[in-house]
Amino acid sequence: MRLPDFEAWAIFAKVAELGSFARAAEEIQLSKPTVSKAVGRLEQTLGVALFNRNSRHLSLTEAGRTVLGHANRILVEAEAAETEARGGTQRPSGLIRIAAPMSFGIGHLSPVLPAFLAKYPDIDVTVDFSDTLVDFVAEGYDVALRIASLADSALRARKLCEVQLLLVASSAYLDRVGRPEHPRDLEAQKSFVYTNTSAPGKIRLQHNKNGKEFVLTQTSRFRADNAEAFLPALKAGLGFGLFPEFMVGEGLASGLFERILPDWHAPSIALYLVTPSSVLRPMRVTALLDYLVECFSQPGWLSQAK
Repeated sequence: MRLPDFEAWAIFAKVAELGSFARAAEEIQLSKPTVSKAVGRLEQTLGVALFNRNSRHLSLTEAGRTVLGHANRILVEAEAAETEARGGTQRPSGLIRIAAPMSFGIGHLSPVLPAFLAKYPDIDVTVDFSDTLVDFVAEGYDVALRIASLADSALRARKLCEVQLLLVASSAYLDRVGRPEHPRDLEAQKSFVYTNTSAPGKIRLQHNKNGKEFVLTQTSRFRADNAEAFLPALKAGLGFGLFPEFMVGEGLASGLFERILPDWHAPSIALYLVTPSSVLRPMRVTALLDYLVECFSQPGWLSQAK
């Protein structure tokens, strides 16, 4: 029985991550011909091309995308095994790829990364900001931050904190149109509709004391797939919307915004750290996970949004 060509698999994963044979060769300290031959050897073994190549561009073929998840796992498992065998004496180093939601990532992840990078000078970070769910394993991410209810059993998720969704308007807007007493009072008012959900314009609310439910049907003034786009219009008093507390906590604390119908609540979601299913991971990833747990287990917006 012939063993798999583990070196070729790992080199393929690194070329796919960096998008270049030359950059991969430089990072793993091999010659470019050696890297190219390893990928060619793997392609010959599999009987398929893994990359589309031309003089200016390198991209994965459909077959390459299909097997990339397996290659990434081989590389991560090998790095983690070496770290464990060394007894943790090696300094964390290398590249970490992170996926994060757009608004949360820019507003809350980015501000805490400088301290992490200063603490670990041998670690580099790439962050992809997007509200679209990514193919976590196939695209080679080490860590993802997700604000949702998770159902992907192929991944490992650690819940960091609850995230409330709050009905909010500016104080000036409520002074002008009045403060509603029941969710049905809002249905005739123009509002901001977040479209990146399974049912845009439908908000399920439950009364805090008697448990009664009401599905609020919004009348749209402004629709978008990123809630941060609504903030200027919210400040200008042009409507109301449902926002995650981390986005409006400062405005609530200052009195610029007010909660609407505080006796009613929308189902809360949560902030999760998501990683591949393997229990082994490189030291650099473990260091980042520990750091993010420290940053976001008791985030500052929890006190702001009260």
